[in-house]
Amino acid sequence: MKITEIENIELKFLDLDDYIELKEAMTLAYTTMPNAFWKEHQIETLINKFPEGQVVIKINGQIAGCALSIIVDYDQFEASATYKEITGNYTLSTHSKDGDVLYGIDVFIKPEFRGLRLGRRLYDYRKELCERLNLRGIAFGGRIPNYHKYADTLTPKDYINKVKVKEINDPVLNFQLSNDFHASKVIKGYLEGDAASGEYAVLMEWDNVYYVKPSKKASFKKYIVRLGLVQWQMRPYKNLDELMHQVEFFIESLSGYRSDFALFPEFFNAPLLAEYNHLSEPDAIRELAKHTAPIIERLARLAISYNINIISGSMPELIDGHLHNAGYLLRRDGTMERYEKLHITPNEVKVWGLQGGKQLKAFDTDCGKIGILVCYDSEFPELGRILADEGMNILFVPFLTDTQNGYSRVRNCAQARAIENECYVAIAGSVGNLPKVNNMDIQYAQSMVFTPCDFAFPANGIKAEATPNTEMILIADVDIDLLRELNQFGAVRNLKDRRKDLFELRKK
Repeated sequence: MKITEIENIELKFLDLDDYIELKEAMTLAYTTMPNAFWKEHQIETLINKFPEGQVVIKINGQIAGCALSIIVDYDQFEASATYKEITGNYTLSTHSKDGDVLYGIDVFIKPEFRGLRLGRRLYDYRKELCERLNLRGIAFGGRIPNYHKYADTLTPKDYINKVKVKEINDPVLNFQLSNDFHASKVIKGYLEGDAASGEYAVLMEWDNVYYVKPSKKASFKKYIVRLGLVQWQMRPYKNLDELMHQVEFFIESLSGYRSDFALFPEFFNAPLLAEYNHLSEPDAIRELAKHTAPIIERLARLAISYNINIISGSMPELIDGHLHNAGYLLRRDGTMERYEKLHITPNEVKVWGLQGGKQLKAFDTDCGKIGILVCYDSEFPELGRILADEGMNILFVPFLTDTQNGYSRVRNCAQARAIENECYVAIAGSVGNLPKVNNMDIQYAQSMVFTPCDFAFPANGIKAEATPNTEMILIADVDIDLLRELNQFGAVRNLKDRRKDLFELRKK
């Protein structure tokens, strides 16, 4: 499926009404194992016993993949337990709400949807579910479908070792190992009829490092959002492909740390201007604008593939002949929204002829409402306050500044926005220089994450900060529940204590 054909990606609980489509999807996914599909009454049992453990990914309303799970009392089973034993002879009677391990009994992606890393998304859901339910880990028997090619010369153990060192490619086992599961045992006779694996399976396990043994003490887990900021190095790139290779490197790195957001700076694609240095500056920036659509298309695919929300910084964009400084929020569910720089600096008007946008709004994400203000916009307090009134919890500020005094304006104003609007503010900029690009000489930046200043937050209001003028990524966890507490019980309450009897703020 082409990325342009994707309108929406949803992770949903499995419904019994999905069964006919689910059966068809299973049949297509398991072509080497005829009749390897769950019966309707079994799916009904799973849904009734453990609805949270049964999820599907739907693309444009169509089932693209599925993950089925039960909770078991792991100590009741031998390490060599077969699939039949784990599932209670396929009756699912082994599920126990008082169990301590999430056991994966099925996961698949339909062939036409492979290559979008949807399987990884299903595994990430299982990990999050395991953490939320405070289970000590995840386990399942992993098939080794390429083993039949080597069964005459290799033992299952030798085969697994060669897969680990990349001497043999096993798509299933490679995928599981790359998703932080470790192989703990080879199980003989695991799944009846799995000829491709020789009926062998590898017991795969993942340990929940956040697991806490149940106690009678009252406790609860706060909602945490992980922010990933890219402090981008300006350097020459031969073409768009080379630039996007560097972009994907950062996104893959942030995704590897399970970041919820990846924030890029304003005009991070400026190195591509070098190709047009023979043109006047207004003509060159308009040529650069032609790259915006393909960059956004690629970022949209990366957001899906790496299961991360991407804030594209900003880029020049021609709309009806008018040049704007705009960016896109690329959500990991396949949807996207556009934002604009509203206030254009005098230099951007003078040199490039940029025009200010007109749209200001808070955006819904799977991590709550966010706001995005591009560089200069962060220096206008009205904008942040309007977004706060719309429910914004996190404000993202992609910026581009050439001097330290220019950076200081953005930095200090961004920190003020965090205090006055009781929100987190993440700013990301570029460093380095582009000596062969007109009007894009040097850059100065220190990417940071700011918080309000109260007892639950850092005393100086700085959650994390990058090394100035050094290419790097910055990762920080922010606790949304702390903002709720601040609003109600903070030492000062900027939002609640406004004198609305004296003034008001509204959008035209």
